[in-house]
Amino acid sequence: MSAATTTAPVAPGPGGATSRLGWALADSWTMTRRELAHWARQPVEVIVNLAFPVMLLLMFTYLVGGGRGVPGDPTEYLVPGMLALTMAFGLEATMLAVTQDLGKGVIDRFRSMPMVPGAVLVGRSAADMLQSVVSLAVMTGVGYAVGWRWHNGAAAALGAVGLLLLLRFAMLWVGIHLAMVAGRPEMVTAVQILVWPVGFLSNVFATPASMPGWLGAVVEWNPMSATATAVRELFGNPGGATGSWAAEHAGLLAVLWPVAIIAVFFPLAVRKFARLSR
Repeated sequence: MSAATTTAPVAPGPGGATSRLGWALADSWTMTRRELAHWARQPVEVIVNLAFPVMLLLMFTYLVGGGRGVPGDPTEYLVPGMLALTMAFGLEATMLAVTQDLGKGVIDRFRSMPMVPGAVLVGRSAADMLQSVVSLAVMTGVGYAVGWRWHNGAAAALGAVGLLLLLRFAMLWVGIHLAMVAGRPEMVTAVQILVWPVGFLSNVFATPASMPGWLGAVVEWNPMSATATAVRELFGNPGGATGSWAAEHAGLLAVLWPVAIIAVFFPLAVRKFARLSR
């Protein structure tokens, strides 16, 4: 279902809260289906988005040597970190999709239709979260293929997945807001230049204990590091613990950091969307 053929339901008449909620859900589902339809029409883009983190994982497993110096199998340190990195880097795909819609005037058209204003953002976020679930499934399968295992049972593993998706949801709203600020697909490259250093300035590939003291302290307070450390603990994988407050309370920080990011960027994204084309 392309932008040219997608239509929103006719605006509802006066009604109660239940009726308004029903129309909001219907409009949001319409926008979600539009995003999902792009997957079928652009399979190469979907495959590339799924394959890129897999290539990074294989490269750092067999060529670069991520996780070296950590007790036990280095893949058990590397794979949970790569899962966190995949969730954070997903904001680039979000930005590209939103800026493309902005550049083509698609979002302006949707805003002119009798539909719930936030449905476009809900549809975008729902589709991105579904893609994130697929990415996690693919990365988990590849991790198993290279020797990674979790050891703390299904409940802990589901908790780890929940923390990863929470990080993705937070980064999703960062991407939506930055995309509307940038307004053009070309600006995504500029954001990528900033995202990559932040992503690698974490404990995804190496323990902070192996770094200079000041750098290790910065790395441990990176939101991605908090999620990676908490996920390693839940999976029962070695975490390269340093004994610092951030490392000892990684689970708490893995929740607080994304919640804080959402609290900042969700209202910014909603406000920016409401002001488009005014």
